[in-house]
Amino acid sequence: MQIRQALAAACATLELERLDAQLLLLHALGRPQHDRAWLLAHDGDILDSDTELRYRELTRRRAAGTPLAYLTGVHEFYGLELQVDARVLDPRPDTETLVEWALSLLPPPLGEGGGEGHPAKIIDLGTGSGAIALALKHARPDAQVSALDTSADALAVAQANAQRLRLDVRFLQGNWLDGVNERFDLIVSNPPYIVEGDPHLEHLGHEPLMALTSGLDGLDAIRAIIAQAPTRLVSGGWLLLEHGWDQAQAVQTLLSRAGFTNVQSRNDLAGIARCSGGQLSLSHPPAVRA
Repeated sequence: MQIRQALAAACATLELERLDAQLLLLHALGRPQHDRAWLLAHDGDILDSDTELRYRELTRRRAAGTPLAYLTGVHEFYGLELQVDARVLDPRPDTETLVEWALSLLPPPLGEGGGEGHPAKIIDLGTGSGAIALALKHARPDAQVSALDTSADALAVAQANAQRLRLDVRFLQGNWLDGVNERFDLIVSNPPYIVEGDPHLEHLGHEPLMALTSGLDGLDAIRAIIAQAPTRLVSGGWLLLEHGWDQAQAVQTLLSRAGFTNVQSRNDLAGIARCSGGQLSLSHPPAVRA
């Protein structure tokens, strides 16, 4: 079978997106994921039998709902190539909204643009593959970035990504901020926020359930983080949370009730309010830095 025939069959018979079909074929061929131009230049090449079998199995699994990143083992997030598998969620492009917002809140690096004092301290809760923490550290090497997850399996994935990317992030295991006895300038999190029993979960069956659902209204994890955050933030520090498409108002209300000011939301790539956050009042007693 020629390359163009294999791609056409995957798109027509299995109804795969052409990009997915191309990336899976590159993976089956052992070529880089950015090498789509090679496929066009060699679309008449004949696939050997082993490659064709690997490709058919990959496309079958993709058509059955397995995330593309789990099949190729890689996912690009905020310009970083992350290794991912079924131990962690497949990072979503919309989560880059949270990263952009977090970076906009950080003071300039020390000695630049008036930056003074101490390096910014950040913690990413429920880090999974490490996507958010690693993106922040890559963009701001001067920041002290910590990443926490309750899952040892997820932390293993995140630590492997950090080592491969040579990014110095501190990893912690725990349940949200329990046992974290220091204060941060910024707390960020993309926690579970899907309602238990949500019918959309059947389409996410390949991903870890504990990283997806959070109580009857989907807000249990967010409530826990908001309740703990005031004693883990410096005066004027920020808490930023990703949440469901219809949860912005509820999350803003929880933040306001917990005493946060400047409560607001940010829209994702589709124009939907996907992240909400607030600032710990500047009148809050000064923190003791660890």
